[in-house]
Amino acid sequence: MLFGLSASPATAQPDPDPAAARQRVLVLTDIGNEPDDQMSLVRLLVYANALDIEGLVATTSTWQKERTHADTIAALVQAYGEVRPNLLLHATGWPEAASLSALIATGPQGYGMAAVRPRQPSGGALRLIAAADRADRRPLWISVWGGANTLAEALSHVRATRSAAALAAFVAKLRVYAISDQDDAGPWIRREFPSLHYIVQPSTADGGEYGRATWTGISGDQYYRNGDGADFRTVSNEWLDVNIRAKGALGLHYPRYLFIMEGDTPAFLNLLPNGLESYRHPSWGGWGGRYVERQPYGETRPVWTQGGDAFPRVTSADTVTGADGRQYTSDQATIWRWREAFQHDFAARMDWTYRSFAQANHPPLVRLQGQNGRGVVELALTVGGSVTLDARGSSDPDGDHLSYRWFVYAEAGGPPGEVGKADVRLEAEGDHATLRAVAVCRPNWLDGVPCPASGVAHVILAVSDDGHPRLTSYRRVVVRVTPVP
Repeated sequence: MLFGLSASPATAQPDPDPAAARQRVLVLTDIGNEPDDQMSLVRLLVYANALDIEGLVATTSTWQKERTHADTIAALVQAYGEVRPNLLLHATGWPEAASLSALIATGPQGYGMAAVRPRQPSGGALRLIAAADRADRRPLWISVWGGANTLAEALSHVRATRSAAALAAFVAKLRVYAISDQDDAGPWIRREFPSLHYIVQPSTADGGEYGRATWTGISGDQYYRNGDGADFRTVSNEWLDVNIRAKGALGLHYPRYLFIMEGDTPAFLNLLPNGLESYRHPSWGGWGGRYVERQPYGETRPVWTQGGDAFPRVTSADTVTGADGRQYTSDQATIWRWREAFQHDFAARMDWTYRSFAQANHPPLVRLQGQNGRGVVELALTVGGSVTLDARGSSDPDGDHLSYRWFVYAEAGGPPGEVGKADVRLEAEGDHATLRAVAVCRPNWLDGVPCPASGVAHVILAVSDDGHPRLTSYRRVVVRVTPVP
């Protein structure tokens, strides 16, 4: 069903959901090692109004052990400053380039733990500490694109200078998403600070295990040969030449990749306010992938990672219909299933850097169950009960026609032991759908596995316009299913 709407406004409109808190993020990047960090930073900057960037820290890694490149960060921020006036035509909240420049810092000037100085922390470590200490109820996401020794240095300094209670409070504020382990600091951090929220596929630092990592689903199909079913077109250099590199001052700073496009981008994709709200729980899944909590071999405690128990089908892999119409199951599919949407969204924002509001496209605004915004809709059903999901009133800033896709995200949910994954049925037609609760839990691989007292199902609504590029916004419905009393 297509839904017609009124003509577009001439200027940018305020955020329709001003109460929605932007996520705080501090980036640790070995930028300058090879092109992918620079590519990821260009993308981050065109979402600077959707996140609160708290630090841009140049770091080392196994790929550049003795140097950092804060100068490259500064050049990209300068280019952002050139396009910021045009970005303001499309949305509010863009920080000034001078404010972002003040957040640039450098981590330890050496490789891994050998370079950490707890009593004389680097500027990057001090920037991280200051951000975490700031009075703010929101967590601070540490987006690790290279080595993690800046984080290790910050934690070591706080441990050496504060009480145990103050250290615990500091650690509780942090959330880490690391692109594998690119020095020896990540394993040390996880061992020394076991309560730290950490998303990672533990690995050796030499890249030999990268091909198994979820994050490679961003674009690694050809290089890592792990993307069976994925459509490679929107992550090819040819597509990027037309849709990203040819667009304005920031596009000029988006290089051609050597191996894959933007391997570091998944570390912040789940923080973007697209309506999936996947930052709330790593097992929910979103543009940056989906993870389960378990203790990998060799680790001293559980982390948010890959793998899982195949018997109840609680794993980190998604089963997705590929470009050829066949089904594929993989960790990488938890990212590439969203590829067209996040690449089109990026391309549209690059248009914002140099085009007028009327010449560019803007994402749909989703209204679900009478609620505007991007927040999760939480519902409760008993077995046999049903509910109508209603997206009437959704709109588009440009007056485009809208189409609606509803689906049960079967793999999404909380960890085992907390709650089961409920069995539900969905019947959709255009802007509304009927959801019926069948059972508290889905059948297990083995008979006799008991069901929990209640179960949860996730339903995703994807609302797409017919503009160029075609843009999609989401809303997530989380339904708790309980037995009939």
